[in-house]
Amino acid sequence: MEREFTRLSENVNDIKTLINMFNETLENIEKRLSRLEKVDSIEHRVTVNQIDLSDIKDSLQRMEETQKHDIQHINRRLDSHLVKIAKAEEEILILKNR
Repeated sequence: MEREFTRLSENVNDIKTLINMFNETLENIEKRLSRLEKVDSIEHRVTVNQIDLSDIKDSLQRMEETQKHDIQHINRRLDSHLVKIAKAEEEILILKNR
């Protein structure tokens, strides 16, 4: 039973780590988007620091696609951990009722 509590604690720590990583990634995206919002669109193509705005947009879209995949992976892992936690709680209740 101690092993299950240890695994449960490890799972909770994994979830916390994943959530922190997710938050850091979102903060980075927000910073990049806030920089892009400061750029005025005077013409269809605006160049910023020798980089075409459309290139920046494409890069952001690629990042979003990658992060969607990562978020889906994180969600699957969170679901898996939640199922494990629920099973452990159920076993604890069964043991308490004996």
